[in-house]
Amino acid sequence: MDQLAMKKIAAQAALQYVKPDTIVGVGSGSTVNCFIEALGSIKDQIKGAVAASKASEELLKKQGIEVFTTNDVSQLDIYVDGADEINSQKMMIKGGGAALTREKIVAALAKKFICIVDTSKQVDVLGSTFALPIEVIPMARSQVARKLVALGGSPEYREGVITDNGNVILDIYNFEIMQPIEMEKELNNIAGVVTNGIFAQRCADIVIIGTPDGAKIIE
Repeated sequence: MDQLAMKKIAAQAALQYVKPDTIVGVGSGSTVNCFIEALGSIKDQIKGAVAASKASEELLKKQGIEVFTTNDVSQLDIYVDGADEINSQKMMIKGGGAALTREKIVAALAKKFICIVDTSKQVDVLGSTFALPIEVIPMARSQVARKLVALGGSPEYREGVITDNGNVILDIYNFEIMQPIEMEKELNNIAGVVTNGIFAQRCADIVIIGTPDGAKIIE
């Protein structure tokens, strides 16, 4: 079974957590695109959605789903998003699509964070297969990069990428994260960092893994 088919299995399984007459938090990325498509099939049962990226917002509108902003809501029942890596503690690395800051903002509004992935995203140690993205204020790029080198990482500027917030991305390679919560806090304390792609302080509550044998749900 190919990766897209497994993503669709996970996305479809997430629909069981969508309650009628609620506003659904929606992340971004290829697996979430599958979820948005699935959400379109029950669009008449929900009030609408809050999107974590402009790209997701456009896809929701194409499905005929009303889009709200984070300032329109005080809380969300669920937030559904993918991950670039996820460990056994339901902690993640996100930001491959450069939407990490908005994803953290929407996730913080949700009572329940549902992470949908295929089997390739599971890791023992965060940072072992995927670079860690950091969103940085442009004028601080070189300064932040030096701090990241001092922490033992190999930062690379993601050329040609501007986030929805007008900032840039540094990807840290060769950076295994043994203490995700502590590292998430430490990186966020560097002047010029908007946020980093470790989702450990707000990890997933439910993980849905698309497999060739169907959806595996970890609660």
